[in-house]
Amino acid sequence: MSAGVGTSGMPMEVVREVREDPPEELEESNWPAKGGYAWVASDVHDQSSLFRWSRLLNSWLNCTPVMSRGVSGDIVSLERVSAIDRVCHGQEGATEKFFYMYMCHFSQLHIRLPFDDFTMGMLRALNVAPTQLHPNSWAYLQAFRILCESLYLEPSPYAFLYFYDTRPRRPATWLSLISRPSISRLDAFSQSFKHFKDGYFKVVVKEGGEPYFLNADGSTKFPFSWTNNPSRYKDMGVEELSAGDKEVVGMLLRFVDKLPTKGLVRVYNSVHPIIDIEGHMAQSGKKNLALFQALRKEMAAKAKEAGKAGVPNLQESVVEVHVHGGTKRRAELPPRPGKGKDVKKIRASILGSADGAGSASGKKLPEPG
Repeated sequence: MSAGVGTSGMPMEVVREVREDPPEELEESNWPAKGGYAWVASDVHDQSSLFRWSRLLNSWLNCTPVMSRGVSGDIVSLERVSAIDRVCHGQEGATEKFFYMYMCHFSQLHIRLPFDDFTMGMLRALNVAPTQLHPNSWAYLQAFRILCESLYLEPSPYAFLYFYDTRPRRPATWLSLISRPSISRLDAFSQSFKHFKDGYFKVVVKEGGEPYFLNADGSTKFPFSWTNNPSRYKDMGVEELSAGDKEVVGMLLRFVDKLPTKGLVRVYNSVHPIIDIEGHMAQSGKKNLALFQALRKEMAAKAKEAGKAGVPNLQESVVEVHVHGGTKRRAELPPRPGKGKDVKKIRASILGSADGAGSASGKKLPEPG
């Protein structure tokens, strides 16, 4: 409480709210550090998390989507870390299985829980925990997946790894995917992805979430904790690929100009994905846009002929939109019958906005849940 001066010139009391952290969270700072992690680089095991404070984590979770659309949030519990927890720590002393995630995974890269088969397959192939893969490399995964699905292709780990090498370092640090210069088709999400290291928290798997994250024998579907032996890949050859993987690789190699990773990742935050992909393709070059439209038409016809109704193609008719004020509503979108859809009408009907500006023009759309 402090003194102030009112509009009449008379002294007045100003009351400021003081938010105190729970004593048990403050006490953790005195706990001894965990040992046995000399194999991890110092900038990893010395980095504490902002989310050792529960109030900070809860505040962030209130405004950031974490779960995939249609999946109950009860399958996991999102929990703070202790003052001595580090992102590289294992499951020592834990009564429930958990893994760490970074704040940027959800707020910037639009990853959602639970992971799909492609993402879990990638973590297995690389032999890394989710936080062990550098965020820039996560962006490549996200862009590759959305690009494949938009072209009626099934993304697979080995088709992806055809375009990248890995060079695990000792002591262990964040694993980065290295683009193969002559064949890589995605540009870098960021030249220097910063300010992510202190934003990690726990994802604890609850009983209802076990089928999503655990195998029938109780083993995890991907590494939950950091490993000291990430996989090394170098110049994967076409002969190492399956027939399905070769189709994916061959299709993506038809693009000549680099594809916009950041734009493709933003599509996860889109009301109408295909329109926005075309917008980002146009910004990266007219050749990309023309080829994308031709390939999509070609692959759609093949999928229809083969009766592959279940192939992902981003034609979702329901999206969840976060509206200012913290509320949420569902918006029904009619399937896109053909080209020439009026983007302004779509966005105006969903967002209640007259201008209908969208992410294809560089402006961010409201984030779906």
